[in-house]
Amino acid sequence: MDLDALTAARRREWERLDELGRRRRLRGDEVDELVTRYRAASADLADIKTSAGRTPQGDYVSILLARTRLRLTGVRENVLKQLPRFFLLQLPAALYRVRWMTLAVTVFFLAVSTMVALWISGDPAAVAALGARSDLQNYADEQFVSYYRENPNAIFAGTVWTNNAWIAAQCVLFGVTGFWPVMVIMQNAVGVGQSAAIMIAFDRADVFFQFILPHGLLELTAIFVAGAAGLQIFWAWVAPGRRTRATALAAAGRSLATVAVGLVFALALSGLVEGFVTPREWPWPIKIAIGAAALGVFLFYMLWVGGRAARAGETGDLTEYEAGTPTLTAG
Repeated sequence: MDLDALTAARRREWERLDELGRRRRLRGDEVDELVTRYRAASADLADIKTSAGRTPQGDYVSILLARTRLRLTGVRENVLKQLPRFFLLQLPAALYRVRWMTLAVTVFFLAVSTMVALWISGDPAAVAALGARSDLQNYADEQFVSYYRENPNAIFAGTVWTNNAWIAAQCVLFGVTGFWPVMVIMQNAVGVGQSAAIMIAFDRADVFFQFILPHGLLELTAIFVAGAAGLQIFWAWVAPGRRTRATALAAAGRSLATVAVGLVFALALSGLVEGFVTPREWPWPIKIAIGAAALGVFLFYMLWVGGRAARAGETGDLTEYEAGTPTLTAG
C-alpha cells in the first residue's frame, strides 16, 4: 500500500471527520455521517498499521477516532469493571516504574539514619544536647515501648495508618517541587537516627530493632516509594524529552498519582502490623518474620506483578478514553 497515496485520497474525509468531531452540536443527519466516517477511518487506520506500522498519519487518524469515540459513547465505563485493571495493571506498573528511584531513596535514608545514629551515640556531648539524661533514660526504658502499647490496638493502627498515608500522599502530590520528598525523607531519617542513638547510648539497641522492624520494614518502604514517585514527577518536569514540560508533567502525574492510592493499602497493612503485632509480648523472631512477610507481599506485587504489567506495555497512565485524546508532537 502506498501510504502517501492513501493520505492524499483520504485527507478530505479525515478533515471532515475532524470537523464533525469538534462540533458542539450535531443534527441527526450529521450524527449518521459521523458514524459512517468513523467506520471508514477505522478501516483506514487498520490498513495503515498493517502495512506501515506506526506512522504520523496513523497517529493522526487514531486521534480523530478517539475523539469521535468519546463523542459517540460519552459514558464512562463502570467503576467496578475498572478495578481489576487498576489493581492488576495500572498500579503495579506505576510501582514498577519507580523501582530504581525507590532503591536510591532507600540507600539515602539508611545512610543518613545510620550516620546520625552512630555520630550521636558515639559522642556524649551530642547525646546530652538531646535533653536531660534522666529524660533520655526514661525514653529508653519506658517511653519508646509504651508508645506502641498505651492506646488500644485498633485506634493506634488507625492513627498511624492515616498519618503515614498523609505523609505518602504529600510526597507524591508535592513531588513536582523537588525538595518536598527530599525534606520528608530527610526528616524521617534524622528522626529514626536520633531515636536509635538514644537507645544505643543506653544499651537498648536490641529493643529498638525489635519494635521498629516488624512494622517498619513495610512502612518505611512505602514512604520510600512515595518519595521516589514524587521525585520521578519532578524529573519529568526537569527532563521532558521531546514532549512539552506540561505534557510530560501531566503524564507522570496521572500515572504516578496512582502510587499514592496504592500506598494507602500498603500502609493499612503496615498499620495493622504496628497496631496488633509490634506491641505483643511475642518472641521477636516471630514478630520480625511477620513484618518481613508483609514486605515480601508488597515487593512481589511491585516487582513481579508490576514487571509483568510493564512488559505487557502498561505504564500506569490512564487509558486514552480516560485521559482524553493525546496531542501530536513534532519530532
